[in-house]
Amino acid sequence: MASTFKYVQGDTGPQLKVVLTNESDNSAIDLTGASVTLHFRQAGEATLLFSRVFTIDSNTAANGEAVLQWATGDLDRDAGAYEGEIEVVKASGVRETIYDKLKFKLREDFG
Repeated sequence: MASTFKYVQGDTGPQLKVVLTNESDNSAIDLTGASVTLHFRQAGEATLLFSRVFTIDSNTAANGEAVLQWATGDLDRDAGAYEGEIEVVKASGVRETIYDKLKFKLREDFG
């Protein structure tokens, strides 16, 4: 997850799609009955700005796929670097946090 996702202030797209896999054998993490949440903050800061739940389609859940649709206001932030943490709560209740953080870069809107 070394890539940086780039967005413009105030946008609500594009969506963010993740495919979660088991690091040891690269198999898909079955998300059937699970919830996946992105916790978002400014890079280097401790204060959480928001948490957003991913949508999991029952047809692709077994493939580890989840999609996040940004809400109005999510990216109404100062230009700069941000990071996200993905938390998975499986149907069994087991909670797993993905170790690698997602990186985001937000630039100012021309408007």
